[in-house]
Amino acid sequence: MSTIVSYEKDENVAIITLDDGKANAVSHQFLDELNAALDQAQSENAVVLLVGREGKFSAGFDLSVMKEGGPAAVGQLVGAGAKLSARLLSFPTPVVIAATGHTLAMGALMLLSVDYRIGVEGPFKIGLNEVAIGMTMPYFGVELARGRLTPVAFGRSVNNAEIFSPESAVEAGFLDAVVSPDALMGAALTEAKRLSELNLNAHHGTKLRVRESLLKAVEEGTAKEF
Repeated sequence: MSTIVSYEKDENVAIITLDDGKANAVSHQFLDELNAALDQAQSENAVVLLVGREGKFSAGFDLSVMKEGGPAAVGQLVGAGAKLSARLLSFPTPVVIAATGHTLAMGALMLLSVDYRIGVEGPFKIGLNEVAIGMTMPYFGVELARGRLTPVAFGRSVNNAEIFSPESAVEAGFLDAVVSPDALMGAALTEAKRLSELNLNAHHGTKLRVRESLLKAVEEGTAKEF
């Protein structure tokens, strides 16, 4: 089985690259390897930079499980995704995502779980397409979207499965900035290093206060459903 996640350090930034050679589907292997990399970053008190593969950050949960795995398997995978979102929301150090391209479903929920998100210019799709593919949005996804998207984009995104361009994803609240593809890694690393200069204890304490109600809603929704 090929490794999906790689880990490297640049000063106090842990660069975690996600690349399954395809669409970066969120599978149990994906989640296990990503959580192990986050464990390492946490043990090193490093700022985290999550990077996708060229043209794709993540297309969301593994469709082979979602369509053919049965209710128990689907619940197990989606529940593990919910726990990842809660972990990212409350992570002890800043987390930045370099959204390298298409970012859908659980990939987009990861955008809503971190501290800074940079996307790339191009014909890329960003959004929550769960309803379009026949899935009722999990409670944790509803609460993430409610907490991080603009009020106008919230209903359009969650209920209507509207998909955004990188530029309109900034307006909606999925992204904080968009740059050219060749500028992405430089911009993301610059922001991650800037965040690494903060007082990380103060950052974490403040983040927990800012997101207190959101974290509670995500955790309660997860407990209700899974």
